[in-house]
Amino acid sequence: MAENNLLDKLEGLVARFEEVSTLIADPNVIADQKRFVKLTKEYKDLSAIMEVRKEYVRCLDDLAEAKAMLSEQDAEIRDMAREEISACEARIPQLEEEIKLLLVPADPQDDRNAVLEIRGGTGGDEAAIFAGDLFRMYSKYCESKGWKLEVSSYTEGAAGGYKEIICSVTGNKVYGTLKYESGVHRVQRVPATETQGRVHTSAASVAVLPEAEPFDVEINEGEIKWDTFRSGGAGGQNVNKVESGVRLRYNWKNPNTGVVEEILIECTETRDQPKNKERALSRLRTFIYDKEHQKYIDDIASKRKTMVSTGDRSAKIRTYNYPQGRITDHRINYTIYNLAAFMDGDIQDCIDHLIVAENAERLKDSEL
Repeated sequence: MAENNLLDKLEGLVARFEEVSTLIADPNVIADQKRFVKLTKEYKDLSAIMEVRKEYVRCLDDLAEAKAMLSEQDAEIRDMAREEISACEARIPQLEEEIKLLLVPADPQDDRNAVLEIRGGTGGDEAAIFAGDLFRMYSKYCESKGWKLEVSSYTEGAAGGYKEIICSVTGNKVYGTLKYESGVHRVQRVPATETQGRVHTSAASVAVLPEAEPFDVEINEGEIKWDTFRSGGAGGQNVNKVESGVRLRYNWKNPNTGVVEEILIECTETRDQPKNKERALSRLRTFIYDKEHQKYIDDIASKRKTMVSTGDRSAKIRTYNYPQGRITDHRINYTIYNLAAFMDGDIQDCIDHLIVAENAERLKDSEL
């Protein structure tokens, strides 16, 4: 891309940045929470572009100035000019790549919190144990990121682990980071119950959903049917004498199919019934939001191989091979041999490779 074309695009954004800066200070805009949140997000994104633009313009000016200095009589000044030219010519292409990437529209869901769902798949007890291993892996990873992970509900496996576990994760850019984990995770190892030492293959599915905000979806709360029940701790311990567990039923018409579906959600996250109701409502919003945005997600997935996970949750994305100590991510042919550390939450390098691959796809798809 010619630099003047890039500058033209940036100049158009300068005016928008100034406009948004004024709007977010307008009392009428602040009163409209939905619009205010949207504009605040746009302001943050534009601020990042403006910072890079400032350095880019300065580099271009410094380069032009240094080239003019090459005609000076003083040899020392010419040497300084050559050094400046060399530095600017190395930095300018880097800044152009940064700007191009910033100009490609980001996934609007990336800044959201997420709902993480892990379910044991094929493989019976071993699949549930593996689902438990994945939950521990994500728990450790979230801890390393300073994110808060809260379990909403779970069903334990007969031999340990979980048949299903659902959590909410809150923090900075949670969905934008964890979305690459959606899909089928396959494990190859000798189960503890295997007496012949044979390697078994089993699987667990992971779904990462962007958490919906209260104003994202419309819910007629008067049509929700609520039940309450007693909830106990793990393994039936610490049985709660109060009916703090909540169950909601809600009939929702899918706008994509026209079919009315009954949504059933349980929440036993806390010993406080009002808090459980609030969290069950949050999960209801997220479920509906996810369903309504599935077409958008499918469109992205069809264009980008790294996003096949979020578009098709039945796609096999990663294999964990215990005999070889190997992790393979099939979307980007990424293979490493540090399985123990990976299962202990050290998954950032894999996510970074997925992000780089997706950014390359985004740039290819754009007109920049």
